[in-house]
Amino acid sequence: MGIPAFYRWLVDRYPLSVVQVREEAPVVVNGIQVPIDSSRPNPNGVEFDNLYLDMNGIVHPCFHPEDRPAPKSYDEVYKAVFAYIDHLFSLVRPRKLLYMAIDGVAPRAKMNQQRARRFRAAKDRADAAADVEKLRDESESQLEKLCNSEEINKMDSNVITPGTEFMALLSSALRYYICLRINSDPGWRGIKVILSDASVPGEGEHKIASYIRSQRNLLGFDPNARHCLYGLDADLIMLALATHEIHFSILREDVRVARRTERTSKFENKNKFSSKEGKEWNHEVNHEVPRKKFQFLNIWVLRDYLQHDLKIFGSKVKIDLERLIDDFVFICLFVGNDFLPHVPSLEISEGAIDLLMTVYKKEFAAMGGYLTNSFEVNLERVEHFLQIVGSHESAIFRKRIQLQREMNCHLRDAVEVEQKTGSIWMKSFERSANFLSRSKPNSTASVLKGQVQQGEEEWKEEYYSEKFEVKSEDECQKLKRHAVKKYVEGICWVMHYYYQGVCSWQWFYPYHYAPFASDFLDLKDLEVQFKLGVPFKPFNQLMGVLPAASAHALPLPYRNLMTDPSSSIIDFYPADFELDMNGKRFSWQAVCKLPFVDESRLLSEVKRVEYTLTDDEKQRNNWSMDRLFVHFSHPLASKIRSFYRRKKDHPKLPKTKLKKRIDPKISSGMNGFIYISDKTMFSPEIYSPVEGMTLITKNKTIFVYYKIPPIQTHISKIPSGVILPNKSISKKDVQPAPVLWHERTMFKRKNLERHLSHAIAGHRLSQLACSLVSNHYRERKQAVNVRKLDRNAINGQCKMQKMLEQRTIHESNGNGNVLGKRKRRGGRRKKKAQVMSQESGQNTSNLGKRKRPGHGRQKRKRN
Repeated sequence: MGIPAFYRWLVDRYPLSVVQVREEAPVVVNGIQVPIDSSRPNPNGVEFDNLYLDMNGIVHPCFHPEDRPAPKSYDEVYKAVFAYIDHLFSLVRPRKLLYMAIDGVAPRAKMNQQRARRFRAAKDRADAAADVEKLRDESESQLEKLCNSEEINKMDSNVITPGTEFMALLSSALRYYICLRINSDPGWRGIKVILSDASVPGEGEHKIASYIRSQRNLLGFDPNARHCLYGLDADLIMLALATHEIHFSILREDVRVARRTERTSKFENKNKFSSKEGKEWNHEVNHEVPRKKFQFLNIWVLRDYLQHDLKIFGSKVKIDLERLIDDFVFICLFVGNDFLPHVPSLEISEGAIDLLMTVYKKEFAAMGGYLTNSFEVNLERVEHFLQIVGSHESAIFRKRIQLQREMNCHLRDAVEVEQKTGSIWMKSFERSANFLSRSKPNSTASVLKGQVQQGEEEWKEEYYSEKFEVKSEDECQKLKRHAVKKYVEGICWVMHYYYQGVCSWQWFYPYHYAPFASDFLDLKDLEVQFKLGVPFKPFNQLMGVLPAASAHALPLPYRNLMTDPSSSIIDFYPADFELDMNGKRFSWQAVCKLPFVDESRLLSEVKRVEYTLTDDEKQRNNWSMDRLFVHFSHPLASKIRSFYRRKKDHPKLPKTKLKKRIDPKISSGMNGFIYISDKTMFSPEIYSPVEGMTLITKNKTIFVYYKIPPIQTHISKIPSGVILPNKSISKKDVQPAPVLWHERTMFKRKNLERHLSHAIAGHRLSQLACSLVSNHYRERKQAVNVRKLDRNAINGQCKMQKMLEQRTIHESNGNGNVLGKRKRRGGRRKKKAQVMSQESGQNTSNLGKRKRPGHGRQKRKRN
C-alpha cells in the first residue's frame, strides 16, 4: 500500500523528476497485430540493464480490472498477467536481467496491515452480496444459488496470498511463460530471468531491494548499471533512494491521467462490454493491453531536487548529500508506511512533509547533525526533532476544527438551498453532510474539538482515552509510554528493513493508533533490540491474515479452526468489526479495529492439524528459493550444464544442496550461487498449465535455483566509479519553500452564527465570479466584432454602388466596352475628340488614333 498521497505530493513538488514514457506503436498486418521487437533500441533513448517487476502490482489489476470485464477463471487472469508483462518489457527492454518478484510470507509487522485489508475486502463483498440477494428472484433454485456462491469464492481476490492454490498455479504459469518467451522472443534470449515466487519469504519489493544491495561493491559489479523498477507502491521511491544507486528509474502509471479518465472509462466500458462482440474479448497471450500512460520517475533528478530543497545553512557539520537523503527517508516514515500508523498531526494532504523538512533544516545545527547513519537511528536527536514538530500540533488541530466548522456551515446552507430549490447539483453536498455526520463521532478532530482551548494535556488525554480505550490517568500515562516505546522500535525496525533487510520476523506494533509527536520523550534511555526469528509458513500466514469468509483458500482442517464456533481461536475471526473513519473521506482509509493475533495460540492450534496435509499441500506450505532461467546461448548455460554433468549422481542432488558460485565475468556482473537438483535443468518439451496455450517444443531454456550472496553491510554511499549525470535541476527550477498549511491565513467570517440561506461562498463563488468576468469580456468582444462587420458591410455597399453607377455611364456611350477598359482620363479625351470631329465632319476613329498619347514620343525615339 505504501505511503498514501506521497507520489502525488512528489510530482507536484518536483515535476521535472517525472517524464512521460515513449511507446512504440505496434504494427498491424492484414488485421493481425505484429509483436513489438524488443531487441531494437529503446524509443526513450535510454538502454536499461535491469528491469525489476513488483508482480503484485500486476496481478491485482489483472484479477479485478477496472477497464474491462472481470475474469471468469484463473486462466484468464494468467493470460492478462502475461500480456501486462509483455507490455512493460516492450517499454523498458532490459539487456541483462529481468527480475520478477511476487510477495511471499511477510513479517508480522506487515501481516497486520494485510489482515486489515483482507477483512475489509471480505466485508465489502458481503455487503455487495447482501444487496444482490435482495434483488434476486425468490423462485431461484437452491442449486443456482450454490453455483453462484462457489463462483464468488473461486474469484475471491483474497486468494492473492502466499500458500493458496491460485498462487501455486501462478508460479507454474509464469515458469511456462518465461520459457515460452526465452525460446521465441529475441529480446529475451540474451538476458537472465529470475522468478521469486510466493514460496520465497519476503515482500516482492524488498526482495528486489535485497538483490540490488547484495550486488553492490562486489567483484564484477557495474556501478553504472541502469535499473528500472515497476510497481504501484510509493514506498518503492524510498527503497530506490535507500539503495544509493544513481541510474535508477521507477516505472508506473500516470496517476493524473488515470484519475481523469477513471469515470469516463468505466462508463464507456460498461456500454462496450454489454454487447455480444465486447464479451468475446481476446484471451491469447498477445491480446491487447488497455492503453495506459506510463511515467519514468528518475531518481537522479529527484536527488538533485533534494540537494536544493534540503540545503542546510549555518551548520558546523560537513554536509553529505547521501546522509541527507537517508534522513529524508527517515522523516517520511512519520506520515505513514505499511508497518506503522501515521502520527495524528501529520497528514500529507495538510503539508506534513513540508513541515518535517522545514523543521529538519531549521533544527539541523541545534540537533547536532544527522538523525541517522544508514539504518542506525540517533534517538536523542530524533527526540529533539519530534519535540519541535510537536510544538505545531495545537495549531494544526485548531485549523482542522476551524475547517470542519466552515465545512459544516457550507453544508447546512447547501441542504437548506436543496430543500427550497430542489436543485440536482446540491445533492452531492447533502451526501457529504451525511458522511461527515456519520464519521464525526469517530474522527480525531471531533475528539479534540473543544479541548484545544482547554490546554494541551486535556485534549491529549481525551485522545488517548477515546482511541486507546483507557480510563484512569495512571493507565493513560503507562499506555502512552508503552506506545511511544513500541513506535520508536517501529521506526528503527523499518529503517533496518529498508537498508539491511528483516531484523525480526515476529516484531509488530501492537496498537491501531500512533502517539502524538510531542509525547516522544526520554528516547535516549530506550534500549531497542530485535531477535531475528523465522518467518511464518504459508498456511500459518493465511490463518493470520484471512477472514473466515475466505477460508475456502485453506485445507479443510484449517478451515474448521476459522469457522467452527467451538474453535479455541475463533475470536481471531470476528464476523463484524468496527471501522473508524478517523477523519478520513473514504472507507478504504478507515482503521479496522481487529483483534491482534496471538502468535503462540495460533501456532499451537495449527500444529495439531499439520499431519493431515497431502503431499501437494505440504509442498504449498514450504519455503523455496528463487529460480534462474537462461537460454542455451547464454554464457552461464554451458557452466550450469557442465556442473550438472559432474554432479548428476551425487546423493545431495535430490535435496537441492549442491551449489556453485557464479562467476560475474560470464554473468554480466551478477554475483550469487546456483543450486541444482534432479528437478531442475531442462526438459525438451514443456506443457502449458494454462488452457489454450501451445506446447513448447525444442525447448532451449535452462533453469536452476538461485540465492543472492551472503548479507553484507549496506554502504549508504555512491559506488566508486559511477559516472554522474549532468545536473538537470538549477535554482530556478526549485519551488520556493511553501507556507506551512496551519500557518496560512484563512477566510474568516465576521458572523459565523448568521447564515444566509441563498448565499454562495468559497470555491463555488470563485467559479461563478470567474465565469461572470469571462462572459462579460466575451460579450464585449462579440459586440466590437459586430460593429466592425457592420462598418465593413456599409463601406462595401457604397463601393459597389459607385462601381455600378460608373459602369452604367460607360455603357451609355457609343463604345462602352472599349471605353470601359481604358482609364478614366483616356475616356474623357475620347469624348472630347468625338465632339470636335462632329463639328469638323472628320472620322472619329482616325482622330482617336492620332490623339492616342505616347505614340508620338515612341516615333521620335525610333528616329
